Amino acid sequence: MSKVLVVGGGAAGMFAAITAARNGHEVSIFEKNEKLGKKLFITGKGRCNITNACDMETLFSSVVSNSKFLYSSFYGYTNQDVIRFFEELGVKTKTERGDRVFPESDHSSDVIRAMEREIKRLGVKIYLNTKAEKILTENGGFSGAEFVKFGKESREDRKEIKGDACIVATGGLSYPLTGSTGDGYRFAVECGHGVTSCMPSLVPMEVKESWAGSLMGLSLRNVRLSVYQGKKRLYEDFGEMLFTHYGVSGPLVISASSYVGPKLKKQELKIEIDLKPALDEEQLDLRVQRDFEENHNRQFKNALGKLFPSKLIPVMVELSGINPEKKVNVISREERLGFVRLIKRLTLTVTGLRDYDEAIITKGGVRTKEIDPGTMESKLVRGLYFAGEVLDLDALTGGFNLQIAWSTAYAAGSSIGR
Repeated sequence: MSKVLVVGGGAAGMFAAITAARNGHEVSIFEKNEKLGKKLFITGKGRCNITNACDMETLFSSVVSNSKFLYSSFYGYTNQDVIRFFEELGVKTKTERGDRVFPESDHSSDVIRAMEREIKRLGVKIYLNTKAEKILTENGGFSGAEFVKFGKESREDRKEIKGDACIVATGGLSYPLTGSTGDGYRFAVECGHGVTSCMPSLVPMEVKESWAGSLMGLSLRNVRLSVYQGKKRLYEDFGEMLFTHYGVSGPLVISASSYVGPKLKKQELKIEIDLKPALDEEQLDLRVQRDFEENHNRQFKNALGKLFPSKLIPVMVELSGINPEKKVNVISREERLGFVRLIKRLTLTVTGLRDYDEAIITKGGVRTKEIDPGTMESKLVRGLYFAGEVLDLDALTGGFNLQIAWSTAYAAGSSIGR
Protein backbone atom coordinates (compact mmCIF):
# COMPACT_ATOMS: atom_id res chain seq x y z
CA MET A 1 0.00 0.00 0.00
CA SER A 2 1.33 3.41 -0.99
CA LYS A 3 0.65 6.77 0.62
CA VAL A 4 -0.83 8.93 -2.16
CA LEU A 5 -1.16 12.71 -2.02
CA VAL A 6 -3.69 14.23 -4.44
CA VAL A 7 -3.20 17.95 -5.00
CA GLY A 8 -6.48 19.48 -6.15
CA GLY A 9 -10.04 18.51 -5.28
CA GLY A 10 -11.75 19.11 -8.60
CA ALA A 11 -13.09 16.55 -11.05
CA ALA A 12 -9.73 14.92 -11.83
CA GLY A 13 -8.51 15.09 -8.25
CA MET A 14 -11.61 13.52 -6.72
CA PHE A 15 -11.72 10.79 -9.36
CA ALA A 16 -8.01 10.02 -9.01
CA ALA A 17 -8.46 9.78 -5.22
CA ILE A 18 -11.39 7.39 -5.59
CA THR A 19 -9.49 5.21 -8.06
CA ALA A 20 -6.33 5.08 -5.95
CA ALA A 21 -8.32 4.32 -2.78
CA ARG A 22 -10.24 1.55 -4.53
CA ASN A 23 -6.85 0.07 -5.38
CA GLY A 24 -6.00 -0.16 -1.71
CA HIS A 25 -3.83 2.93 -1.21
CA GLU A 26 -3.88 5.40 1.66
CA VAL A 27 -5.09 8.60 -0.03
CA SER A 28 -5.28 12.24 1.02
CA ILE A 29 -6.79 15.12 -0.99
CA PHE A 30 -5.49 18.67 -0.52
CA GLU A 31 -7.80 21.42 -1.77
CA LYS A 32 -7.16 25.15 -1.44
CA ASN A 33 -10.90 25.99 -1.48
CA GLU A 34 -13.38 25.56 1.35
CA LYS A 35 -15.06 22.66 -0.47
CA LEU A 36 -14.42 20.05 -3.15
CA GLY A 37 -15.58 20.37 -6.75
CA LYS A 38 -15.96 24.14 -6.85
CA LYS A 39 -15.35 24.41 -10.60
CA LEU A 40 -17.31 21.22 -11.29
CA PHE A 41 -20.30 22.90 -9.65
CA ILE A 42 -20.55 25.50 -12.46
CA THR A 43 -19.81 23.23 -15.44
CA GLY A 44 -22.55 22.84 -18.03
CA LYS A 45 -24.20 26.00 -16.65
CA GLY A 46 -24.65 24.24 -13.34
CA ARG A 47 -25.98 21.03 -14.89
CA CYS A 48 -22.61 19.23 -15.24
CA ASN A 49 -22.18 17.68 -18.68
CA ILE A 50 -20.30 14.67 -17.28
CA THR A 51 -19.31 13.10 -20.62
CA ASN A 52 -20.39 12.49 -24.19
CA ALA A 53 -21.98 9.18 -25.23
CA CYS A 54 -20.51 9.29 -28.77
CA ASP A 55 -18.44 6.55 -30.43
CA MET A 56 -14.69 6.45 -29.90
CA GLU A 57 -13.92 7.98 -33.30
CA THR A 58 -15.99 11.06 -32.45
CA LEU A 59 -14.44 11.19 -29.00
CA PHE A 60 -10.92 11.38 -30.40
CA SER A 61 -11.88 13.82 -33.18
CA SER A 62 -13.33 16.17 -30.56
CA VAL A 63 -9.96 16.50 -28.82
CA VAL A 64 -8.16 19.54 -30.21
CA SER A 65 -4.69 19.15 -28.65
CA ASN A 66 -2.69 15.91 -28.46
CA SER A 67 -5.51 13.45 -29.09
CA LYS A 68 -3.08 10.57 -29.77
CA PHE A 69 -1.69 10.92 -26.25
CA LEU A 70 -5.12 9.94 -24.91
CA TYR A 71 -5.36 6.60 -26.76
CA SER A 72 -4.47 4.45 -23.74
CA SER A 73 -6.43 6.44 -21.17
CA PHE A 74 -9.59 6.81 -23.29
CA TYR A 75 -9.69 3.07 -23.98
CA GLY A 76 -8.62 2.33 -20.40
CA TYR A 77 -11.61 4.26 -19.03
CA THR A 78 -14.27 5.02 -21.63
CA ASN A 79 -17.26 7.32 -21.68
CA GLN A 80 -19.48 4.30 -21.02
CA ASP A 81 -17.39 3.49 -17.95
CA VAL A 82 -18.01 7.03 -16.70
CA ILE A 83 -21.77 6.67 -17.14
CA ARG A 84 -21.72 3.33 -15.28
CA PHE A 85 -19.61 4.81 -12.49
CA PHE A 86 -22.11 7.56 -11.73
CA GLU A 87 -25.14 5.28 -12.15
CA GLU A 88 -23.61 2.92 -9.60
CA LEU A 89 -23.18 5.84 -7.21
CA GLY A 90 -26.89 6.63 -7.56
CA VAL A 91 -26.64 9.45 -10.11
CA LYS A 92 -29.11 8.65 -12.86
CA THR A 93 -28.08 10.10 -16.21
CA LYS A 94 -29.75 11.22 -19.41
CA THR A 95 -28.41 11.81 -22.92
CA GLU A 96 -29.39 14.96 -24.77
CA ARG A 97 -28.73 16.57 -28.15
CA GLY A 98 -25.23 15.97 -29.43
CA ASP A 99 -24.88 12.88 -27.15
CA ARG A 100 -24.23 15.13 -24.15
CA VAL A 101 -24.70 13.24 -20.89
CA PHE A 102 -26.13 15.03 -17.82
CA PRO A 103 -27.39 13.95 -14.41
CA GLU A 104 -31.12 13.34 -14.72
CA SER A 105 -31.71 15.93 -11.99
CA ASP A 106 -29.86 18.66 -13.95
CA HIS A 107 -27.91 19.45 -10.76
CA SER A 108 -24.11 19.37 -10.72
CA SER A 109 -24.33 19.24 -6.92
CA ASP A 110 -25.65 15.66 -7.21
CA VAL A 111 -22.49 14.64 -9.08
CA ILE A 112 -20.24 16.27 -6.47
CA ARG A 113 -22.16 14.82 -3.52
CA ALA A 114 -22.02 11.31 -4.98
CA MET A 115 -18.25 11.55 -5.37
CA GLU A 116 -17.84 13.00 -1.88
CA ARG A 117 -19.84 10.10 -0.39
CA GLU A 118 -17.62 7.61 -2.17
CA ILE A 119 -14.47 9.44 -1.08
CA LYS A 120 -15.59 9.31 2.55
CA ARG A 121 -16.70 5.68 2.26
CA LEU A 122 -13.23 4.77 1.06
CA GLY A 123 -11.60 6.57 3.98
CA VAL A 124 -9.84 9.21 1.93
CA LYS A 125 -8.60 12.07 4.11
CA ILE A 126 -9.76 15.51 2.96
CA TYR A 127 -7.79 18.66 3.75
CA LEU A 128 -9.73 21.80 2.79
CA ASN A 129 -8.38 25.38 2.83
CA THR A 130 -5.00 23.76 2.28
CA LYS A 131 -2.71 24.96 -0.47
CA ALA A 132 0.26 23.03 -1.82
CA GLU A 133 3.33 25.26 -1.93
CA LYS A 134 6.02 22.90 -3.15
CA ILE A 135 6.50 19.38 -4.50
CA LEU A 136 9.47 17.69 -2.84
CA THR A 137 11.72 15.24 -4.66
CA GLU A 138 14.63 13.05 -3.64
CA ASN A 139 16.95 10.92 -5.79
CA GLY A 140 14.83 11.47 -8.90
CA GLY A 141 11.56 10.53 -7.22
CA PHE A 142 8.66 12.16 -5.37
CA SER A 143 9.17 12.31 -1.60
CA GLY A 144 6.51 14.66 -0.24
CA ALA A 145 4.93 18.08 -0.46
CA GLU A 146 4.84 21.28 1.54
CA PHE A 147 1.39 22.64 2.40
CA VAL A 148 -0.07 25.75 3.95
CA LYS A 149 -3.36 25.42 5.81
CA PHE A 150 -5.37 28.58 6.38
CA GLY A 151 -7.35 28.83 9.61
CA LYS A 152 -10.57 30.72 10.34
CA GLU A 153 -8.63 33.89 11.06
CA SER A 154 -6.31 33.45 8.04
CA ARG A 155 -3.56 32.08 10.22
CA GLU A 156 -1.07 29.95 8.34
CA ASP A 157 -0.10 26.48 9.49
CA ARG A 158 2.80 25.30 7.35
CA LYS A 159 3.79 21.64 7.27
CA GLU A 160 5.53 19.03 5.18
CA ILE A 161 3.79 15.74 4.41
CA LYS A 162 5.70 12.73 3.13
CA GLY A 163 4.27 10.37 0.54
CA ASP A 164 5.07 7.64 -1.96
CA ALA A 165 3.20 9.19 -4.88
CA CYS A 166 1.57 12.47 -5.80
CA ILE A 167 -1.15 13.19 -8.35
CA VAL A 168 -1.21 16.85 -9.44
CA ALA A 169 -4.77 17.69 -10.51
CA THR A 170 -4.81 21.44 -9.97
CA GLY A 171 -6.61 22.40 -13.19
CA GLY A 172 -5.48 25.26 -15.42
CA LEU A 173 -6.08 29.00 -15.35
CA SER A 174 -9.74 29.20 -16.37
CA TYR A 175 -12.29 30.47 -13.84
CA PRO A 176 -9.57 31.62 -11.38
CA LEU A 177 -12.20 32.42 -8.73
CA THR A 178 -12.68 28.66 -8.34
CA GLY A 179 -9.02 28.27 -7.41
CA SER A 180 -7.54 27.53 -10.85
CA THR A 181 -4.50 29.77 -10.67
CA GLY A 182 -1.86 27.70 -12.46
CA ASP A 183 -0.20 26.16 -9.39
CA GLY A 184 0.29 22.86 -11.22
CA TYR A 185 2.31 24.52 -13.96
CA ARG A 186 4.69 25.93 -11.36
CA PHE A 187 5.09 22.52 -9.72
CA ALA A 188 5.82 20.97 -13.12
CA VAL A 189 8.47 23.55 -14.00
CA GLU A 190 10.12 23.24 -10.58
CA CYS A 191 10.35 19.48 -11.19
CA GLY A 192 12.01 19.99 -14.57
CA HIS A 193 8.99 19.75 -16.86
CA GLY A 194 8.18 22.01 -19.75
CA VAL A 195 4.85 23.83 -19.93
CA THR A 196 3.49 24.93 -23.29
CA SER A 197 2.16 28.44 -23.84
CA CYS A 198 -1.21 28.81 -22.10
CA MET A 199 -4.25 30.80 -23.22
CA PRO A 200 -8.01 30.90 -22.58
CA SER A 201 -10.02 28.40 -24.63
CA LEU A 202 -13.69 27.62 -25.13
CA VAL A 203 -14.20 31.33 -24.65
CA PRO A 204 -16.10 34.18 -26.39
CA MET A 205 -14.33 36.31 -29.01
CA GLU A 206 -13.86 40.04 -29.36
CA VAL A 207 -14.33 41.64 -32.79
CA LYS A 208 -13.39 44.92 -34.46
CA GLU A 209 -16.75 45.84 -36.00
CA SER A 210 -18.85 48.17 -33.83
CA TRP A 211 -22.12 46.97 -35.36
CA ALA A 212 -21.74 43.64 -33.52
CA GLY A 213 -22.23 45.46 -30.21
CA SER A 214 -25.50 46.98 -31.47
CA LEU A 215 -26.83 43.41 -31.79
CA MET A 216 -26.05 42.55 -28.14
CA GLY A 217 -28.35 39.80 -26.92
CA LEU A 218 -29.36 38.62 -30.39
CA SER A 219 -29.09 34.85 -30.77
CA LEU A 220 -28.89 33.33 -34.25
CA ARG A 221 -29.91 29.70 -34.69
CA ASN A 222 -29.20 27.38 -37.60
CA VAL A 223 -26.34 29.43 -39.05
CA ARG A 224 -22.98 28.27 -40.37
CA LEU A 225 -19.91 29.89 -38.87
CA SER A 226 -16.45 29.66 -40.44
CA VAL A 227 -13.14 31.12 -39.26
CA TYR A 228 -10.42 31.95 -41.77
CA GLN A 229 -6.75 32.79 -41.54
CA GLY A 230 -6.22 34.36 -44.93
CA LYS A 231 -7.69 31.80 -47.33
CA LYS A 232 -7.16 28.90 -44.93
CA ARG A 233 -10.28 27.76 -43.13
CA LEU A 234 -9.51 26.95 -39.50
CA TYR A 235 -12.99 25.99 -38.36
CA GLU A 236 -16.51 25.51 -39.67
CA ASP A 237 -19.70 24.26 -38.05
CA PHE A 238 -23.46 24.70 -38.00
CA GLY A 239 -25.53 25.75 -34.98
CA GLU A 240 -26.15 28.69 -32.67
CA MET A 241 -24.26 31.89 -31.85
CA LEU A 242 -24.84 35.03 -29.81
CA PHE A 243 -23.87 38.69 -30.20
CA THR A 244 -22.48 40.49 -27.13
CA HIS A 245 -21.35 44.02 -26.28
CA TYR A 246 -17.75 43.06 -27.09
CA GLY A 247 -18.26 40.65 -30.00
CA VAL A 248 -19.63 37.12 -30.29
CA SER A 249 -20.29 34.10 -28.11
CA GLY A 250 -22.54 31.03 -28.08
CA PRO A 251 -21.80 27.35 -28.84
CA LEU A 252 -20.34 27.88 -32.32
CA VAL A 253 -18.00 30.65 -31.22
CA ILE A 254 -16.95 28.87 -28.02
CA SER A 255 -15.92 25.78 -30.00
CA ALA A 256 -14.20 27.86 -32.68
CA SER A 257 -12.01 29.51 -30.04
CA SER A 258 -10.22 26.17 -29.51
CA TYR A 259 -8.75 26.47 -32.97
CA VAL A 260 -8.14 30.19 -33.34
CA GLY A 261 -6.29 31.07 -30.12
CA PRO A 262 -2.71 30.26 -31.22
CA LYS A 263 -3.32 31.73 -34.69
CA LEU A 264 -4.34 35.18 -33.41
CA LYS A 265 -0.72 36.04 -32.66
CA LYS A 266 0.33 35.44 -36.27
CA GLN A 267 -2.33 36.90 -38.55
CA GLU A 268 -5.69 38.64 -38.55
CA LEU A 269 -8.60 36.20 -38.49
CA LYS A 270 -12.01 36.58 -40.10
CA ILE A 271 -15.35 35.09 -39.10
CA GLU A 272 -17.85 34.44 -41.88
CA ILE A 273 -21.48 33.82 -40.92
CA ASP A 274 -23.79 32.16 -43.42
CA LEU A 275 -27.23 33.32 -42.31
CA LYS A 276 -29.04 30.98 -44.74
CA PRO A 277 -26.89 27.83 -44.96
CA ALA A 278 -29.74 25.68 -46.29
CA LEU A 279 -29.74 27.68 -49.56
CA ASP A 280 -26.94 28.18 -52.08
CA GLU A 281 -26.49 31.65 -53.58
CA GLU A 282 -28.72 30.92 -56.58
CA GLN A 283 -31.55 29.57 -54.40
CA LEU A 284 -31.18 32.45 -51.97
CA ASP A 285 -31.34 34.96 -54.83
CA LEU A 286 -34.65 33.46 -55.94
CA ARG A 287 -35.91 33.68 -52.36
CA VAL A 288 -34.89 37.35 -52.13
CA GLN A 289 -36.57 38.07 -55.47
CA ARG A 290 -39.82 36.53 -54.21
CA ASP A 291 -39.69 38.64 -51.05
CA PHE A 292 -39.04 41.74 -53.14
CA GLU A 293 -41.97 40.93 -55.43
CA GLU A 294 -44.29 40.57 -52.44
CA ASN A 295 -43.13 43.98 -51.19
CA HIS A 296 -42.45 45.69 -54.53
CA ASN A 297 -43.78 49.10 -53.44
CA ARG A 298 -42.07 49.05 -50.03
CA GLN A 299 -38.81 50.65 -49.08
CA PHE A 300 -35.83 48.30 -48.82
CA LYS A 301 -35.60 48.74 -45.02
CA ASN A 302 -39.22 47.61 -44.65
CA ALA A 303 -39.09 44.59 -46.97
CA LEU A 304 -36.82 42.24 -44.99
CA GLY A 305 -39.08 41.05 -42.18
CA LYS A 306 -39.22 37.46 -43.46
CA LEU A 307 -35.46 37.20 -43.93
CA PHE A 308 -34.03 38.33 -40.58
CA PRO A 309 -34.88 39.00 -36.94
CA SER A 310 -35.99 42.63 -36.57
CA LYS A 311 -32.87 43.59 -34.58
CA LEU A 312 -30.61 42.42 -37.42
CA ILE A 313 -32.41 44.29 -40.24
CA PRO A 314 -30.87 47.77 -39.70
CA VAL A 315 -27.37 46.28 -39.66
CA MET A 316 -27.94 44.27 -42.83
CA VAL A 317 -29.39 47.33 -44.57
CA GLU A 318 -26.39 49.46 -43.60
CA LEU A 319 -23.83 46.83 -44.60
CA SER A 320 -25.54 46.23 -47.94
CA GLY A 321 -24.80 49.76 -49.12
CA ILE A 322 -28.31 49.97 -50.58
CA ASN A 323 -30.25 53.16 -49.80
CA PRO A 324 -32.71 52.14 -47.04
CA GLU A 325 -35.39 54.42 -48.54
CA LYS A 326 -35.07 52.86 -51.98
CA LYS A 327 -38.10 50.90 -53.15
CA VAL A 328 -37.30 47.27 -53.80
CA ASN A 329 -38.76 47.37 -57.32
CA VAL A 330 -35.92 49.65 -58.44
CA ILE A 331 -33.06 47.80 -56.73
CA SER A 332 -30.61 46.72 -59.43
CA ARG A 333 -29.56 43.15 -60.09
CA GLU A 334 -26.01 43.97 -59.00
CA GLU A 335 -27.27 45.43 -55.71
CA ARG A 336 -29.46 42.40 -55.11
CA LEU A 337 -26.67 39.91 -55.80
CA GLY A 338 -24.33 41.87 -53.52
CA PHE A 339 -26.98 41.64 -50.80
CA VAL A 340 -27.22 37.87 -51.34
CA ARG A 341 -23.44 37.55 -50.93
CA LEU A 342 -23.65 39.56 -47.70
CA ILE A 343 -26.27 37.16 -46.33
CA LYS A 344 -24.05 34.20 -47.16
CA ARG A 345 -20.83 35.81 -45.89
CA LEU A 346 -21.51 38.25 -43.07
CA THR A 347 -17.94 39.03 -42.01
CA LEU A 348 -16.34 39.98 -38.69
CA THR A 349 -12.70 40.58 -37.73
CA VAL A 350 -11.45 38.76 -34.63
CA THR A 351 -9.29 40.98 -32.43
CA GLY A 352 -8.89 38.70 -29.42
CA LEU A 353 -10.31 36.20 -26.97
CA ARG A 354 -11.98 37.00 -23.67
CA ASP A 355 -9.99 36.39 -20.50
CA TYR A 356 -9.63 33.32 -18.27
CA ASP A 357 -12.53 34.34 -16.05
CA GLU A 358 -14.85 33.60 -18.99
CA ALA A 359 -12.97 30.59 -20.39
CA ILE A 360 -14.29 27.08 -19.84
CA ILE A 361 -10.81 25.57 -20.07
CA THR A 362 -7.14 26.44 -20.55
CA LYS A 363 -5.31 25.63 -23.77
CA GLY A 364 -1.74 24.52 -23.07
CA GLY A 365 -0.16 22.92 -20.04
CA VAL A 366 2.38 20.29 -18.98
CA ARG A 367 4.07 18.83 -22.06
CA THR A 368 2.57 15.44 -22.84
CA LYS A 369 5.82 14.09 -24.32
CA GLU A 370 7.24 14.16 -20.78
CA ILE A 371 4.34 12.11 -19.37
CA ASP A 372 3.74 8.36 -19.76
CA PRO A 373 0.42 8.16 -21.68
CA GLY A 374 -0.52 4.83 -20.10
CA THR A 375 -0.03 5.85 -16.48
CA MET A 376 0.16 9.71 -16.43
CA GLU A 377 3.42 9.36 -14.48
CA SER A 378 6.17 11.87 -15.08
CA LYS A 379 9.04 10.54 -17.15
CA LEU A 380 11.34 12.82 -15.16
CA VAL A 381 10.24 12.24 -11.55
CA ARG A 382 9.21 8.80 -10.30
CA GLY A 383 5.96 8.76 -8.35
CA LEU A 384 4.76 12.12 -9.70
CA TYR A 385 1.57 12.03 -11.79
CA PHE A 386 -0.48 14.65 -13.62
CA ALA A 387 -4.20 14.45 -14.47
CA GLY A 388 -6.86 16.64 -16.06
CA GLU A 389 -6.63 20.21 -17.30
CA VAL A 390 -3.11 20.77 -15.98
CA LEU A 391 -1.90 18.72 -18.96
CA ASP A 392 -1.59 20.11 -22.50
CA LEU A 393 -4.93 18.59 -23.50
CA ASP A 394 -8.14 20.31 -24.54
CA ALA A 395 -11.29 19.45 -26.45
CA LEU A 396 -14.52 20.92 -27.76
CA THR A 397 -17.58 21.51 -25.60
CA GLY A 398 -19.98 18.65 -25.04
CA GLY A 399 -18.55 16.70 -22.10
CA PHE A 400 -15.25 15.91 -23.81
CA ASN A 401 -13.04 17.87 -21.41
CA LEU A 402 -14.54 16.15 -18.39
CA GLN A 403 -13.95 12.81 -20.13
CA ILE A 404 -10.27 13.80 -20.38
CA ALA A 405 -10.32 14.50 -16.63
CA TRP A 406 -11.93 11.16 -15.73
CA SER A 407 -9.76 9.06 -18.07
CA THR A 408 -6.42 10.62 -17.12
CA ALA A 409 -7.32 10.54 -13.43
CA TYR A 410 -8.24 6.86 -13.69
CA ALA A 411 -4.95 6.10 -15.45
CA ALA A 412 -3.01 7.86 -12.70
CA GLY A 413 -4.97 6.44 -9.76
CA SER A 414 -4.95 2.86 -11.05
CA SER A 415 -1.25 2.69 -12.02
CA ILE A 416 0.29 3.68 -8.68
CA GLY A 417 2.16 0.76 -7.11
CA ARG A 418 2.04 -1.46 -10.18
